[in-house]
Amino acid sequence: MSDCVLFASLFAAYAVLHGEVATGPSAAMLFDPSFVLTETVILLSSSFACGLATLAAMRGRKLELWLALLVTLGLGLGFLGMELSEFSRFIAAGHSWKESAFLSSFFTLVGTHGLHILAGSLWMLTLLGELAIRGITPRTTGRVVAFSLFWHFLDVVWVCIFSFVYLFGILSP
Repeated sequence: MSDCVLFASLFAAYAVLHGEVATGPSAAMLFDPSFVLTETVILLSSSFACGLATLAAMRGRKLELWLALLVTLGLGLGFLGMELSEFSRFIAAGHSWKESAFLSSFFTLVGTHGLHILAGSLWMLTLLGELAIRGITPRTTGRVVAFSLFWHFLDVVWVCIFSFVYLFGILSP
């Protein structure tokens, strides 16, 4: 629940500050719809793979679980790489969080999501290590399910970011 409150606060801040561009660019000037759509497809695909991992854990299928977690991890890291690429592109063009309230709230909201993706990726590595040592047990299955809830939550947050930040930003004058 603390992550819900955190993201709700960041969305509220972004809602208030998204139009405060000072002399910098607006969202419509910065965002590339095809790039963000690709990011979204990658992250949603990772959520599908994570669901398959949960099913494999519940059915006791170790190889399927490993493969699904590795696919989830790879897609999550691919998403994170794209997010970092977008950030570095903006910063290289002189559009950092220091330029305007809009960019400050954008980098904070999207960056916090990225940090959660990184934390989830580390959690997955921990799960893979535990599965290698202990195999599929009721305890490891419970941990996979808990991780899956976290990962799906991050996807829900991303869908909100995609809709509220990117789509709204692209469509706004």
